[in-house]
Amino acid sequence: MSISRTVRVVAIAMLGGLALAACGSDSGSGSTGGTIAGQPCQTGSIKASGSSAQKNAMAAWVNAYQTGCAGATIDYQATGSGAGIQDFINKQTAFAGSDSPLKDADRAKADAMCAAGPAIDIPMVGGAIVLAYNVSGVDTLVLPANVIAGIFANTITTWNDPAIAAANPGVTLPAATIAAFHRSDSSGTTDNFTKYLKNAAASAWTYDSGKEWAAPGGQGAKGSDGMANAVTSTANSIAYMELSFAQNAKLAVASVDNGGGAIVPSSDTAASTIAAATVKGTGNDLSLSIDYTTTTGYPIVLVTYEITCEKGGDAANVPLTKALLTYTSSDEGQGKLAAIGYVPITGDLLTKVRTSVSAISS
Repeated sequence: MSISRTVRVVAIAMLGGLALAACGSDSGSGSTGGTIAGQPCQTGSIKASGSSAQKNAMAAWVNAYQTGCAGATIDYQATGSGAGIQDFINKQTAFAGSDSPLKDADRAKADAMCAAGPAIDIPMVGGAIVLAYNVSGVDTLVLPANVIAGIFANTITTWNDPAIAAANPGVTLPAATIAAFHRSDSSGTTDNFTKYLKNAAASAWTYDSGKEWAAPGGQGAKGSDGMANAVTSTANSIAYMELSFAQNAKLAVASVDNGGGAIVPSSDTAASTIAAATVKGTGNDLSLSIDYTTTTGYPIVLVTYEITCEKGGDAANVPLTKALLTYTSSDEGQGKLAAIGYVPITGDLLTKVRTSVSAISS
């Protein structure tokens, strides 16, 4: 399907007996006669917004759910993690997608909005944050952590800088100025990328981590699509983005060396880092702690959380929200991810995700 900035897939009304056979009546909200991935279909309409990194994953999930369950309409807008959280706090959406868990200040507001129970972070999709670049004649590139920090802190400004050359013997690097792009919007991808820099390259990165870009220099681009488009159209550029977007744009991506040798970004190499993450949340909140200093897996990763009320959400939205998240955390839902450049949630963490989703109620 065609993917635009707004992921909007409208359920196709099915006629007569076919509609009844597939998912039953679509009048009102509630359970229907059909099933998807072994669970009852739900009718109704919900809106959600947030993470642009998960946009391609959400598009696949929404398409599959609405195709399987007539009478369901799900509108996900990839506005960025920060905007998505604010939409959720302001009661404009059923859930928010965010590439980092709720911060304390936002958590207090989200809990207050939910009223009957806490807001919970549910990890649903993982990804590699890659350094996509556009440098003519450079087909392979290795970037150590301190070099990545130098490029995005604007202290390494040309492609033939000695620090880049030392990590890439035999590669002819141009004497061109580096055009480094960062996210201009409030972004969970930025939060994870700057956490990586702060942990893996502390001596070269002296800025705070967070959703808002803090370092000087560089150029801003909005959303994951905007970052991919900026690199595609700008010679000698580099930007950070989720792997799926670099793959869709057919961009070259750098390998990253955290001190144990260069590691190529992929779903598999990122999966080992995400699998080693530890749960720091309590109860059904599954916010994670990631080791960005690892030398055995691809180190620059993100996990996108679906943030919703454990209890006390809008009663009209809860059945479809719960049904969609039950589907996305099912074997079928998670099975769609690797082929489109994402990392599935697996093992004990997936079991905990399913328990968290099952606890959602009005």
